[in-house]
Amino acid sequence: MTGRRRLSPAVVLLIVAGALVAVSAVRALTGAQDVTSPGQIAGALTMAVPIGLAGLGGLWAERAGVVNIGLEGMMILGTFFGAWAGWQTSPWLGVLAGMAGGALGGLVHAFVTVTIGVDHIVSGVAINILALGATQYLAKLVFADKPAGSPKQSPPIDDIGSVSLPWVSDWLDKVAAHHWFLVSDVAGILGGLTTDVSLLTLLAVALLIGTFFALWKTAFGLRLRSCGENPTAAESLGVNVYRYKYLAVIASGALAGLGGVFIAMVPSHIYNEGQTGGRGYIGLAAMIFGNWRPGGLAMGAGLFGYTDSLQLRNGGPSVHALLLLVAVLLLVIALWRAYRRRWTAAVVSAVAGAGLLVWYATTDTVPIEFVGATPYVATLLVLSLASQRLRMPKADGLVYRRGQGK
Repeated sequence: MTGRRRLSPAVVLLIVAGALVAVSAVRALTGAQDVTSPGQIAGALTMAVPIGLAGLGGLWAERAGVVNIGLEGMMILGTFFGAWAGWQTSPWLGVLAGMAGGALGGLVHAFVTVTIGVDHIVSGVAINILALGATQYLAKLVFADKPAGSPKQSPPIDDIGSVSLPWVSDWLDKVAAHHWFLVSDVAGILGGLTTDVSLLTLLAVALLIGTFFALWKTAFGLRLRSCGENPTAAESLGVNVYRYKYLAVIASGALAGLGGVFIAMVPSHIYNEGQTGGRGYIGLAAMIFGNWRPGGLAMGAGLFGYTDSLQLRNGGPSVHALLLLVAVLLLVIALWRAYRRRWTAAVVSAVAGAGLLVWYATTDTVPIEFVGATPYVATLLVLSLASQRLRMPKADGLVYRRGQGK
């Protein structure tokens, strides 16, 4: 154990309030109004959901001691099978089919890693490659000769539906349009979270909350997590370690498959080759950033979804404004690390912050090529800053053989 105490709800709320004030100040100083606009926040939510679902899948697997690098491949299976069944029948049957496709990938990963004992990373990479090749072949076979279809794209899928808060979302949009300090920013965020919210988004939120209660508030969750911490001790107490690992990895695949279904059905309404765009890997990064817990995972998915939305909205000026915020944050971190006498980390943070500050001061916007890389840069930056406080399950990634606890 690290010995660090978890943040209290009051401290978390204080951090959130401070972040809102900082973002509002940056918006006011730079004039980048899209930073907290309802459209930007709605886009961030849409981009965050598949990342969060992939990360939630990784959480289930790794809490049971199985590293799931194959999340990307399971998402790819979800996009294809979800789109195929959704186009043939109905969107909700497509959701079930996509989850089944991802669960199939999870079953293969569980068999290879748990029963056979293959290295988890090797198995995950193989699943990613096999899923990509299989869906490319099946798409040519199924969609190539269909109206509005092609070897790389499915025909359109019916909308799965969305909801808004009556009157509230319109009123919030009007308040956000005034660009008042902090008030309009809060209104923009709330407006984006309450306008045209997909039913799959609500399902994802329910699964996040359900995961917390299932894994941390039930005897089932305690047994499953014990398989990731000390499977030998768990088996000695009568836990069927293989069964729990299988259940966790299959659930992991189903959740990643649901993330793939979301990508195919909500933003685009079609299957398109390569549309996951590495979000399975970013979901894994969000899970690590969240320290293998649902709340932290949700924060990480929100951050990466926000940066993903920026680049999709051609947010050169917005990314340029955020350079100022990140520069100030890095300089504050440098001062804190210097106070803690961690000189190397302080110097690195200070140099990076000063570099971003110079970049902001000497430019008016950010090149579109860098804007497109923003989600991946944010992934690397956040993981590097969070690496000191992380603690993975002790038996995560270790091969376990039945009978070791006897």
